[in-house]
Amino acid sequence: MPLVTSKELLQRAFEEHYAIGAFNANNMEQVQAIIEAAQEERAPVILQVSQGAIRYAGLEMAAGMVKIVASMVDIPVVLHLDHGTSFEQNIKCLRIGFTSLMFDGSKLPFEENVAITKKVCDIAHIVGIPVEAELGRVLKASDGVTPEEVKAAMTDPDQAAEFIRLTGADSLAVAIGSVHAMQAREASLDIDRLKAIRDKVGIPLVLHGSSGVKHESILEAIENGISKVNVATYLNQAFVRGLKEGIEKMPNEVDPRKFLAISREYVKEAVREKIRLFGSAGRIDSSGGFVSPRKTFTGVKLGGTEE
Repeated sequence: MPLVTSKELLQRAFEEHYAIGAFNANNMEQVQAIIEAAQEERAPVILQVSQGAIRYAGLEMAAGMVKIVASMVDIPVVLHLDHGTSFEQNIKCLRIGFTSLMFDGSKLPFEENVAITKKVCDIAHIVGIPVEAELGRVLKASDGVTPEEVKAAMTDPDQAAEFIRLTGADSLAVAIGSVHAMQAREASLDIDRLKAIRDKVGIPLVLHGSSGVKHESILEAIENGISKVNVATYLNQAFVRGLKEGIEKMPNEVDPRKFLAISREYVKEAVREKIRLFGSAGRIDSSGGFVSPRKTFTGVKLGGTEE
């Protein structure tokens, strides 16, 4: 199936109170695992190319793998730029076929974030490609952040309303208590702040740093406006766990495919768990369209291994 944009997917999720899983991939095995899990779960999926993936594999290679695997399935797949660093990078991604962009100006002064985000939106919207923006800052666990620092970096609802009015962004990544690259699931989200932002902006909201957030807090956030949930660290943990298991079981094996196949399966199951948690499983029918009448996938037991 050809790649699709995130516009309809996120709007539908926003209206129906579920979320689309947005999964980061760094290599072929992760791309395969993510899209295969979504295909089996009949779920729309967003596959993200991060700055780390671009440095590791190159922009064209990272995007090309997603396009190839997406062409082999019949579910909606979005190719999304995660944390785009500049106007120029967004335009390069637009040119090579990304179907969803992001400019992350969260470290910039408000006025500069507005100016660059609007510039990206103005060009992307001409060709029907949606843009995610970010306001407030989701900090990194590796920086040793304190709860006070996390709270101080959260998104201001009134400022968010002004930001969307000025930029025309299609979705907004908000800082409501999550932290990037947490190794354990310990964080709770500021749901009251989320509700205030949702009521002010009225567009799909995005949760970054979800791997360290408690499941019950994610579910409450989805009910109150989060329509896209980013997952990266949790998948990397699963991938490395598979490698370690393979090497332990086959210490004399020299064929890396034997280890990578195990990692791929571990990532696939991690993706499946998140898809079911977010409520997006069972949303796509056998023809590749949305299920109608709309329904929630039921009878699912959440699995996965705590790190």
